[in-house]
Amino acid sequence: MSEASSIPVKRPRRGRIVLALVVLALIALVVFHLLRSKAPKPGVAPQVVTVAAATTGPMPETLSELGTVTPVATVTVLPQLSGYLTAVGYREGQDVEKGQFLAQIDSRQYEISKRQAEAQLAKDKAALAQARADLARFTQLNERKSIAEQTYADQQFLVQQDEAAVKADEANVAQFVLDLLYCHITAPVSGRVGLRLVDPGNYVTASSQPGIAVITTMKPTTVEFTVPQTALDKVLQRINAGAQLPVAVFSSDNSRQIATGTLYAINNQMATATGTVTLRATVPNDDEALFPNEFVNVKLLVDTLQNAVLVPTPAVQSGAPGDYVYLVNADNTVSVRKVTLGPGDGQHTVITSGLAAGNVVVTDGMDRLSDGVKIKASATRPASGTAGASDAAGASAAAPGSASTARRTRPASAPDTASTAS
Repeated sequence: MSEASSIPVKRPRRGRIVLALVVLALIALVVFHLLRSKAPKPGVAPQVVTVAAATTGPMPETLSELGTVTPVATVTVLPQLSGYLTAVGYREGQDVEKGQFLAQIDSRQYEISKRQAEAQLAKDKAALAQARADLARFTQLNERKSIAEQTYADQQFLVQQDEAAVKADEANVAQFVLDLLYCHITAPVSGRVGLRLVDPGNYVTASSQPGIAVITTMKPTTVEFTVPQTALDKVLQRINAGAQLPVAVFSSDNSRQIATGTLYAINNQMATATGTVTLRATVPNDDEALFPNEFVNVKLLVDTLQNAVLVPTPAVQSGAPGDYVYLVNADNTVSVRKVTLGPGDGQHTVITSGLAAGNVVVTDGMDRLSDGVKIKASATRPASGTAGASDAAGASAAAPGSASTARRTRPASAPDTASTAS
């Protein structure tokens, strides 16, 4: 037993095998990372955008406002005296001319009063003739000193009294002649008669409401609209220089142009509650397309900028740096360029500073852009050289109310690098 226990037992090499496997795994992991680090990294794909080139051309400066069609004259015909209405000579909605017969008031009482006044006039004229004949005799007797001086003077005063009585009678006759004219009511202005306000057989009184008829002048007509005080200075400069500012009138839904006219009057006071001033334009309205008190949209052409730098309106962005565009560089990267905006027509916007003609800007696909990002242009569309071409192209899509500078607004998370852009 002692000899058997003294013989050493050989242990298996399991620990060495495990250690060797761990070392091999570490070596494989290191080799894998080395090979991966040496592999070329894929480049960032350029952003696909739409670009357009800025050009120069004319741009109209317009003011788009809400207006109201205001007739040149709206007259309520009131009776001048009292009496029964015996006849109405107009048809509802009829166009009448100035002086045309409208209604008749019973004139018999005024005719009788006129005859009485004429009779009194004849009586006083006879008395005046007798007094003048007596004065002629008294004058001869006074020259011969045959009558008292007082008698001669009294006769002179009597002639003067009779002359005054005759003048009063003539005035009474003229008043009754005028009353007879008032019984025959005619149109004071040319225009269109509204609905009938009173029927024959009614007793009317002087200046009784609602009157006999309402006449509204249809043509020519005017359009009233207001402009803000910030835009008034430019309008006044043009008016004081003798310019005739054209006005285009559009329907209330901006779907079509109704008429054209000319600005001719500016109110003499500003509305302090709204900070606006009222302007009035005259319109021929020969086709009577404008209806009194109708709401319309007015587009006032104040001036036209010549050789202005134009870019498509979608290219203009607004964010933390203010108004800016993405300018395309020669190496197909973009940079944020701050700009100063001018007027626009809905399709194009004037850049007063920050860009020059020929600069290429991004017009679509700007959501993932930032300063220095690579881009790939899908198409290059040059901006229209004239604002008139852009108006024609967008006439069906842009209403006159969209003529102000329109641009998409970027969120407040605009690229921080924009603040350092020149």
